[in-house]
Amino acid sequence: MSGLADGHAILSGLLATAGLPPGAAALARLTGDEPALPSSFRVGVAAQAAIAAAGLGAALLWQHRTGRRQPVTVEMRATAAEFRSERHFHCLDAPIPDPWDAIAGLYRCGDGGWVRLHTNFPHHRDGVLRLLGCGPTRAEVAEALAGRRAGAFEDEASAAGLCVAMLRDVATWDAHPHGRHLAAAPPLTLTRLGDAPPRHFPPAPARPLAGLRVLDLTRVIAGPVGGRTLAAHGAEVLHITAPHLPAIPLLVMDGGRGKLSASLDLRGEADRARLRALVRDSDVFLQSYRQGALAGQGFSPEALAALRPGIVVATLSAYGETGPWGGRRGYDSLVQTATGFNAAEAEAAGAGAPKPLPCQALDHASGYFLALGVMAALLRQAHEGGSWLVRVSLAGTGLWLRRLGRLPQGLAAPDPGDDVADLLEETDSGFGRIRALRHAAILPETPAHWARPTVPLGTHKPAWP
Repeated sequence: MSGLADGHAILSGLLATAGLPPGAAALARLTGDEPALPSSFRVGVAAQAAIAAAGLGAALLWQHRTGRRQPVTVEMRATAAEFRSERHFHCLDAPIPDPWDAIAGLYRCGDGGWVRLHTNFPHHRDGVLRLLGCGPTRAEVAEALAGRRAGAFEDEASAAGLCVAMLRDVATWDAHPHGRHLAAAPPLTLTRLGDAPPRHFPPAPARPLAGLRVLDLTRVIAGPVGGRTLAAHGAEVLHITAPHLPAIPLLVMDGGRGKLSASLDLRGEADRARLRALVRDSDVFLQSYRQGALAGQGFSPEALAALRPGIVVATLSAYGETGPWGGRRGYDSLVQTATGFNAAEAEAAGAGAPKPLPCQALDHASGYFLALGVMAALLRQAHEGGSWLVRVSLAGTGLWLRRLGRLPQGLAAPDPGDDVADLLEETDSGFGRIRALRHAAILPETPAHWARPTVPLGTHKPAWP
């Protein structure tokens, strides 16, 4: 590991990117050693730095509101486990359906290339089958793709609004027009949306984000992790979905800890009006829908800032919002495939087939970057006012992970598997008794925890309590 930046240097860089004082990294106590998971990439230190950065954001908000400092202790093993939080989530009263669709995954194409299909939502699955003109089994999909060229099918699927990525190595991605466009992309950006008076926080907080309201319009992993992290530090988080949208039960349960959950159908004006009313009483608007989806219903960042001056808007995308692939659909597994991670891991392992990272590292890190950006924006508001926009992309997070360097013997590390019993807690929930990971960032004065149980989608009314 000679020549690789240590955790505090990486943490300082994240704080500086968010506009927070890099010296605050000295408040963090980082313990544990790499590699924490079997990978040639530094997923352990990435997990530790991302979670520590969000924890320090909470500590700095607490210091601003109370004048009191507190350290943040983050153990690498615990953060690596939290980067697999969905793997360690258990419902003790009923089995949870497998989140992966039967035909999702990697396939060899007729030109020797590979493509990864993401078909976990029924409309994505049905669209891929229509495009291929085949039946719903892996054997039939494999046979259909054997007559396709990988790059051409990726383009065809993208044009149809589907979720497919062609395998590339790092060099090929870096030479790709969008790879060149993203070459200097930071893991997050924070820009001013408009004017508003400086923020005055509610007095005498019990927790860093107490009294702050977050509207959470996110799905799958990264966005929900961002909202879950804000809830862990005391924010009132109201998750909004729609009755007609598909969902993945495991991710709803794991990502919904600490949140209220309501349903609104934004295709109708009555529910758009209800969301506008919620926005007017909110402090943060967090969203992870495809580019333009919410803007088309009147909820662009600019419209939100006009509706509620002083709001913080945080958005997640797959490949960023500008450039040749700006707004393209994607998920962690697809971005890993497209941008070189799967090929690089396979090369390091001496494997003939693509090899994924040992966790959804881009998703989880992006979730903590969203939370970090929100807390940095709230602190910026306290000093200079304004409405603020936080942007995070899975591809930008991937570049950040790449820049951390490689571990030549990282793949030889043992996989800890499910040996995390000491990190778990049992609680009651809207799904029955659950067992799940505690949050890995330890703040002694304001311990992170989820005050609300995870509940089924649409359990609550679309209103602030």
